[in-house]
Amino acid sequence: MKDINEFFSSINEPEHRERLEELFEWTMKTYPQFSVVIKWNQPMFTDHGTFIIAYSTSKKHLSIAPETVTISTFKEDIEKSGYQHTDNIIKITWEQPIDYSLLKKIIDFNVQEKIDYTKFWRE
Repeated sequence: MKDINEFFSSINEPEHRERLEELFEWTMKTYPQFSVVIKWNQPMFTDHGTFIIAYSTSKKHLSIAPETVTISTFKEDIEKSGYQHTDNIIKITWEQPIDYSLLKKIIDFNVQEKIDYTKFWRE
């Protein structure tokens, strides 16, 4: 996979593709300083070269990957929003609304935590 258009084209369900496109649009509008890079066949948002968040899809849900420390920090809020999660991803079923206020808190946390960070992933 080379670019974001190829990623969107790979999503077979039109409703899922549209939902992810809206999520990407919201992210770029809210955080215009972010860059999108494709790594491991997945689009990821970076800020000054460091990973901030990634989105991907599966048959049953949209996945949000903000790194494990962030999921741990916002575990209660994630669960209050009705989302399932693992250590690495937040799962939002296709029927659930996206809690953009929670997503903004998660992204803002990563941006602040990694403001002077120079590596891609946290150590």
